[in-house]
Amino acid sequence: MKLEEEAMACRNEEEREEEEKLTHHHHQQQLQWCAVGAGLPQQLRKVVVVGYALTSKKTKSFLQPKLEGLARNKGILFVAIDQNQPLSDQGPFDIVLHKLSGKEWRRIIEDYRQTHPEVTVLDPPDAIQHLHNRQFMHQAVADLNLSDSYGKVGVPRQLVIKRDASSIPDAVAKAGLRLPFVAKPLVADGSAKSHELSLAYDQNSLQKLEPPLVLQEFVNHGGVLFKVYIVGESIKVVRRFSLPDVSKRELSKSAGVHRFPRVSCAAASADDADLDPGVAELPPRPLLERLAKELRRRLGLRLFNLDIIRDHGSRDHFYVIDINYFPGYGKMPEYEHIFTDFLLSLVQGKYKK
Repeated sequence: MKLEEEAMACRNEEEREEEEKLTHHHHQQQLQWCAVGAGLPQQLRKVVVVGYALTSKKTKSFLQPKLEGLARNKGILFVAIDQNQPLSDQGPFDIVLHKLSGKEWRRIIEDYRQTHPEVTVLDPPDAIQHLHNRQFMHQAVADLNLSDSYGKVGVPRQLVIKRDASSIPDAVAKAGLRLPFVAKPLVADGSAKSHELSLAYDQNSLQKLEPPLVLQEFVNHGGVLFKVYIVGESIKVVRRFSLPDVSKRELSKSAGVHRFPRVSCAAASADDADLDPGVAELPPRPLLERLAKELRRRLGLRLFNLDIIRDHGSRDHFYVIDINYFPGYGKMPEYEHIFTDFLLSLVQGKYKK
């Protein structure tokens, strides 16, 4: 019996030494490990370190305590990137999550991507930059020609005016566009100004607009907008109140330019409202999945949302009116679960490779 106990003690000692060696080795590699799962105290898993570079406003709306708590339980650690220190001196990171503007930041993150190919950067700065141009954004959807048995997706007819507001009435007449028009700044860089919309009701008011801008034919859509959030391959749709329909009678009586701040953001959720089913019915899931898959591929992005409207009076004709990079996910139901699962899937995908 004593011999057995000694052998056991000896084996335990060897195991302990082996464990210490392993721990030291892992420490050398600067990998952090944690025990996960209450019922599995022995199972070790690597902590996924996510470095984030976000504005203070975005940090507050996105990194809510509920998200950080769930992430910790799943072995994900969010670490703030210090913009005053070289990025390569920080980390090591498995994933870098960023939404900052400016050429300097773009250069930093692009250099980092080249020198750290093992790190997943969400998302490539060039791909984000493309999306800042509304002309490119709408062209990406227009080129899809997405029409199948579930419905048709397009973009409203539009015109890009880069300068000289006095030329707008002639350009509109030449393009054969119909009033009223939604006017949006050409650059969609996430600033408050880039989200301001104007509704122009008559020819004379067009000269009061400020180029560079995109003029879109206003499509009556029952005053409801569908916000389609995309996180990797996950899709979540919420309804939002939007600009009300404009009747022909109203159009004949209205004049001037009416300005609106962020329409869909400021609006209350329309999910619980008592809406006409023809207006409230969500776009068909298969159509959204196909649209999201195509746009992920074309845009080279994994974190974005689409603002979609349904042509009022039609059941299956939809328009994409905006695309935003790394939108306000904090407003998306169950975003904590969807986002943490997505981050884990990125790292697991890397290990498989």
